Amino acid sequence: MKFIEFGIGNKWLIRTETELSDGTEFEEKGIVGTLKPQSLYLRVWIGKTVVILDSKEGFKKTKKNRNEIKIILGIKSL
Repeated sequence: MKFIEFGIGNKWLIRTETELSDGTEFEEKGIVGTLKPQSLYLRVWIGKTVVILDSKEGFKKTKKNRNEIKIILGIKSL
């Protein structure tokens, strides 16, 4: 699974995060590889609260252990 993300709060303004089948993940600067879009999402992370609005999965709200500030528009891709 790939996540192409645009926004503030990540290491780069535009990045590709790849999750492998064994659960590991890595990130790369820019848009890497081919895209097969599955959904679009908006992720807003303020403090320990993360709110996600996904075109396929709907609304989600979670808590994390670390404090961050992020506003990300992303594409979930195969």
